[in-house]
Amino acid sequence: MNERILLVEDEQALQMALSDRLNGEGYLVDVASDGITGFHLATSSQFDLVILDIMLPGRNGLDVCQDIRRSGLGTPILLLSARGETADKIVGLKLGADDYVTKPFDFKELITRVEALLRRCGRSKPHTICVIGSVRMDFASMEITREGNPVHLSAMEVRLMRYFLRHPGIGLSREKLLREVWGNDSLTSSRTLDVHVNGLRQKLENDPTHPEMIVTVKGFGYMFTSPRTSLSENYA
Repeated sequence: MNERILLVEDEQALQMALSDRLNGEGYLVDVASDGITGFHLATSSQFDLVILDIMLPGRNGLDVCQDIRRSGLGTPILLLSARGETADKIVGLKLGADDYVTKPFDFKELITRVEALLRRCGRSKPHTICVIGSVRMDFASMEITREGNPVHLSAMEVRLMRYFLRHPGIGLSREKLLREVWGNDSLTSSRTLDVHVNGLRQKLENDPTHPEMIVTVKGFGYMFTSPRTSLSENYA
């Protein structure tokens, strides 16, 4: 079955061009021209990917991204930004986006990122239940709680956490994490990795400023160290 993509973009020329290109690649594309409609479609229908412009009428893309994650959806989100400011990209990633492309962009680059996100986030769903202290993660139902309260992780945060869980007590270099989690063809920067790690710490650690679960290996990368992990089944 062809993957279904929601494109939320208010520039009509770009919306049509990108929609035509995605259709030409075999994707099924729904479109929205404002943030309010985009949020409604994203949360009322099932999509494999949301391509979301930041500058939108009605509600901006950052607010839409945040509210999609607050609704409990883990659908991959690719942000489009006309701004060159790094701050916007970092905010977007912290709010739950999985990747971003800055306008103007090359269509081949965007298609490459779309393919990568769909490939990485669309792999066979894990069925392992993981318990780390007060954190419980059921990857089959995508229900994650901390002290009984729901926690919303983005699709890439889930993928990164699963990789950490498969490699406990091992120092993982930034290069290896970017290669294994984001992929060999990734155009993702090391800063993106840091943002996702910080996101996991904020959501899962008792004290994010003094992490016990995902610790920094200075000048190298990160290591998952929690000794309180219980898995119902082994990871494949």
